[in-house]
Amino acid sequence: MEGNHEMYLIPKPKQLEKQRGSFWLRYDSRIVLSPEVGSNGMVYANILKSCIQTWTGQRPEIVKGKPREGDIFLCRAEGLDAEEYRLTIGKQEIVGAGGDGAGILYAVQTLCQIVEQCKGELPCVEIADKPDLKHRGYYLDETRGRVLKLDYLKRTVDRLCRYKINEFQLYIEHTYLFQGLSEMWRDETPLMAEEILELDCYCRERHIELIPSLASFGHLYTLLSTKSYEELCEMEDASQQPFSFWDRMKHHTVNVTDERVLPLIKGMLEEYMALFSSDKFNFCGDETFDIGKGKTKAYAKEHGVHRMYIDYVKELCSFLVEKGKQPMFWGDVICAEPFLIKELPEEIVCLTWGYAPNQREDESRKMAETGVKQYLCPGVGGWNQWLNLIESSYENIVRMCSYAKKYKAIGILNTDWGDFGHINHPEYSVPGMIYGAAFSWNYEVLPFEEINRQIAKIEYCDASETLVNLLAKLSAYSLFTWWDAVMYYEIRELGGDEKELPALDRVSDGAEVKMTDAKLETLCHQIQKTAIHMDSRGLEILRAYDMTIEGMRIWNEIGTALAGQKTEPFLLAERLETWFMHYKALWREISKEGDLAHVAEIVFWYADLLRGRTRRKRRLEC
Repeated sequence: MEGNHEMYLIPKPKQLEKQRGSFWLRYDSRIVLSPEVGSNGMVYANILKSCIQTWTGQRPEIVKGKPREGDIFLCRAEGLDAEEYRLTIGKQEIVGAGGDGAGILYAVQTLCQIVEQCKGELPCVEIADKPDLKHRGYYLDETRGRVLKLDYLKRTVDRLCRYKINEFQLYIEHTYLFQGLSEMWRDETPLMAEEILELDCYCRERHIELIPSLASFGHLYTLLSTKSYEELCEMEDASQQPFSFWDRMKHHTVNVTDERVLPLIKGMLEEYMALFSSDKFNFCGDETFDIGKGKTKAYAKEHGVHRMYIDYVKELCSFLVEKGKQPMFWGDVICAEPFLIKELPEEIVCLTWGYAPNQREDESRKMAETGVKQYLCPGVGGWNQWLNLIESSYENIVRMCSYAKKYKAIGILNTDWGDFGHINHPEYSVPGMIYGAAFSWNYEVLPFEEINRQIAKIEYCDASETLVNLLAKLSAYSLFTWWDAVMYYEIRELGGDEKELPALDRVSDGAEVKMTDAKLETLCHQIQKTAIHMDSRGLEILRAYDMTIEGMRIWNEIGTALAGQKTEPFLLAERLETWFMHYKALWREISKEGDLAHVAEIVFWYADLLRGRTRRKRRLEC
């Protein structure tokens, strides 16, 4: 099936007027920078030159000065706001004008999308465009499974820039090589200072603000599980507990009454902030589940949990403000007592999050009523999943962007978490990333299947425009999920209430599982057939999806075996181990080792369970 020949642009421009005629890119066309563009103009020009060379074969020279007939002129324009741009494609000349450097860059990105679709013959158009929201961010977990390599992080930045996202945050708990904290990161493959400095520079050249984000209250599992610092944990004997994905999510909050806590945390904040040019800092402060339940139980009874929470947050905010940083924090705790926001400095930004497809607006409204500056934070729906919940993420992102408009939020921060080992390939989050970019730039909502067609064509070079709508169907056929696998393993192996074992009703009917397997196989074939309509640059992702679909089929069958259905256990174990060898290779292409060994421990436990092999409890290296 061939797609139509309509030209798509993501995000959708505010105004686009088609004109008669075409501009032809020629062998002697040049990219001309006006003198006032500045040194960063070479970044914009090289992005455009690379695009033109890739899609037309032409190699335009980059010069400065005045344009001539047949040239592409990049310039500043008076009267345009920051990030606003005008793109004019005439028969004799192309002009990309911006109110600032970001505006010029966004004109270039729009022109690149036109070149990719129209090659050397570009339709004459007049485009006037600017964003609805000033702050359009993406938040990527770099700590609870994958530590992505610098090259892949740069590729992610290129994609964020392509879709006009202007803020980027990496979630860090323990995966930065802090000085004096070797016990915390010794089993990890942490980011180095030089990598962050290089990434910060790379982002800045593309008008993306790399904002530091560091857990500093709850979610300090690895720090507080060390022998050196377990005494600072709210709960007792943290260093004695075996590693657990579930325990990492629900425990390990600092004891706010211990006078040693703030000097340690402030030291980490100060060391980390020095690597970033941003004037913001997200200290997180979310999901402080344990506060007042362990060592501080008596103190909490006297003073109240919310008082303990806000006093600690105030200390961190004051410290960051003193250092010239605008504090940001997750709003899940403060939403329960929104009046406490008045005790925080006026610079504070509340990150109000919610990830349900039918996410309620109560929290957004409550925080708006306090007058605090807030970002609304949807999610791409990939955590605990082999494949992202694409339609669910679309519904969530659309809803949260609508609340941003309704309650006058100053930004959107689209989140990509890595709970339970970040087992989904980060590329699977791309549709959700693009939804966030599209609807934070332009509040006009495109229907689900329509924007998926556009993403298929623009991002994956799929002329049939079917790929993303096919991918969106896959997650429904994961019957024994990674969440199920982890919880079943941890309750059986590490101890827990057997009543909390995952329900196996979805895999208890062998015939139903076989039917699901057949549907997955059919979908896999349909996805592979899109290669006929794809440019070679879009094909790489098909290999990853092919492998992941096979993994889903294997895990569904493992669930069937757990439910008591007849299987060939030794053959299934071999399929699992063979598949996992390919999975590890794919992981290592873009990620450091991270939590791969913890994922391997669970995978091999199931292989041995299928064979009836008793294993000693030990961490396996992979």
